[in-house]
Amino acid sequence: MPEIKTNVMRILEQHKIAYTAHEYPHGKEAVDGVTVAGLLGQDPCQVFKTLVARGKSGGHYVFVIPVAAGLDLKKAAKAVGEKAVEMVHVKDLLGLTGYVRGGCSPVGMKKAFPTVFDRSADSIPTIMVSAGKIGFQIETEPSDLIALVRGKTADVTV
Repeated sequence: MPEIKTNVMRILEQHKIAYTAHEYPHGKEAVDGVTVAGLLGQDPCQVFKTLVARGKSGGHYVFVIPVAAGLDLKKAAKAVGEKAVEMVHVKDLLGLTGYVRGGCSPVGMKKAFPTVFDRSADSIPTIMVSAGKIGFQIETEPSDLIALVRGKTADVTV
């Protein structure tokens, strides 16, 4: 168990959501999610990345998908009722969410954006997402995490 406690971990504790914290070796730069899964000895199907997109209407959306998958922008737009969505630029991520690339979590963003988890989250026993800091992940029950962020599931991957 890491000695560092992130804001994400505090929020989970505040809502009495059981989780396991994981730490992996890292440098200053983010590594891809498949590498993170390997470093933690986890199945990449259970390790999810958090992506932020902007809709044609100007609204922002969060998509949480398996690290080895790609976001299907057409399916993603349909899931949130937009004509189209596009990924936000990495340079805009910190100001928008409070998180940096590689440390972006669906929990504890500056603002609560509509959040969609890939439907594969419905069929796994635990889900692992960033704990809000590069090098740290949390593992919890998907239903608890989805309920916490008032999310939903949909088919949004390629």
